[in-house]
Amino acid sequence: MILAYITSIYGRASDTFIRNEVIALRQRGHTVHTYSIRRAEEDQHVSAEVRSEQAGTDYILERPRAQLLANLAGAVLRQPAAFWRTLRLAWQTRPAGVAAAARQLVYLVEACYLARRLRAQGVQLLHNHIAENSATVAMLASSLSGIPFSMTVHGPGIFYDPRKWALATKIARASFTVCITSFCKSQCMVFADPADFAKLHVVHCSVGPEFTDVAPLPVPAAPKLVCVGRLCPEKGMLLLVEAVARHVAAGGQCELTFIGDGPSRRPIEQLIARHGLQQSVRLLGWQGSAVVRSEIEASRALVLPSFAEGLPIVIMEALALGRPVVSTRIAGIPELVEDGRSGWLVAAGSHDELVTALQAVTSADPQTLAAMGASGAAAVRARHHVATETAKLEQLMLQAV
Repeated sequence: MILAYITSIYGRASDTFIRNEVIALRQRGHTVHTYSIRRAEEDQHVSAEVRSEQAGTDYILERPRAQLLANLAGAVLRQPAAFWRTLRLAWQTRPAGVAAAARQLVYLVEACYLARRLRAQGVQLLHNHIAENSATVAMLASSLSGIPFSMTVHGPGIFYDPRKWALATKIARASFTVCITSFCKSQCMVFADPADFAKLHVVHCSVGPEFTDVAPLPVPAAPKLVCVGRLCPEKGMLLLVEAVARHVAAGGQCELTFIGDGPSRRPIEQLIARHGLQQSVRLLGWQGSAVVRSEIEASRALVLPSFAEGLPIVIMEALALGRPVVSTRIAGIPELVEDGRSGWLVAAGSHDELVTALQAVTSADPQTLAAMGASGAAAVRARHHVATETAKLEQLMLQAV
């Protein structure tokens, strides 16, 4: 097959779930062209693999404005019926407000460029990740070009305002919609027409062989923990710093490393200073897969006390490396992490439960943690192996084509 992938920002430290799919599909003999609305910031260019994907990606907003407008004019002149049909679709699915309507016209301009490129490359199916603005561009490009599109829904962002992003219309017009967890599928079913339920399929995100096909290292005796992800309010990282402060104040030991960056970085730094945790907490910023793997292996457990999630890839990576996980009982996380068996699940937003979990993981003997990690690794191999999940996705794509 000749496929194209599009998302809002491709080639980031955090989008391993897309790279794993793209690379695996190429290894299975398919051509995959990658498109992105915009380029990631410099601090996300963290590895040779990321930079390689960036080099082969067409960044639509980096195209000269004259070229984008020329594609718009070409669509009007060469395909007037398809253009006006697509303009009507864009207008019908626009969010409320003048600014939102203007952005919808920008998405249409982007879609005109994308549709022309897809036809030139002989693309048979356009696949989108993250069902928000880039999915709107994909839907409009499909309408213009006649090339079918599909999408993968992750959450939680799309479920904050599904009507704004016309989720039901996208599901109806897509050839199929992938949901990364059963919980994600259930949330799509809330907003989709029941007639479209059959289009919803669970295909899990996967981790690469560098995580699944290696023997786990021994669990360290030192009370080291790691938290990986975008530093943002929904990840609950300020709560984690407060929990570490309470744990240390009670006489516990803990060395916590944050990997990632984002809007919560400054508040986290202020909280570390306020509690005098400079010797207990460090921030590394964005790092490549090799550093992430090394830090997980050097830790007793991954801690991710999120308030809102899909199912983080880093949880799969940590379990695959034989490390238990401390996380919250929300969204798709309990579908993978078993409380008391492969980690600790706490109530989202609970300081007390998080402190108790930190006390448990830092005081547990390495053998207990290794057994929990082994249970989690088996679950990842069974449910998130790249070959298995890519095969599921490939079959859906073949049927669509």
